[in-house]
Amino acid sequence: MTRIQKPSLQKPDGSWALQDAKAHFSEVVRRARSDGPQHVTVHGREEVVVISAQEFRTLKGETTGAALIAAVQASPYRDIDLEPERSPMPVREIEL
Repeated sequence: MTRIQKPSLQKPDGSWALQDAKAHFSEVVRRARSDGPQHVTVHGREEVVVISAQEFRTLKGETTGAALIAAVQASPYRDIDLEPERSPMPVREIEL
């Protein structure tokens, strides 16, 4: 018995019209995990991209501050001792 495949609602460029993406969201999610980012269009304009959680974490990066620490440690100026310059501030006279 031959299985008939339904035509894909995904366009060849990997985009979905919003109404198709809503109606077939599980398919959009499956393809985001297996095929990569899925673009959703509204009135023909790309509005959002559905990506896998792993890809999102990769793009977002960790929020540990490790990248900032690594950048400061790699700086050729990390041994410079910086002292803020302080100048006296004027004081207002007030009547009590």
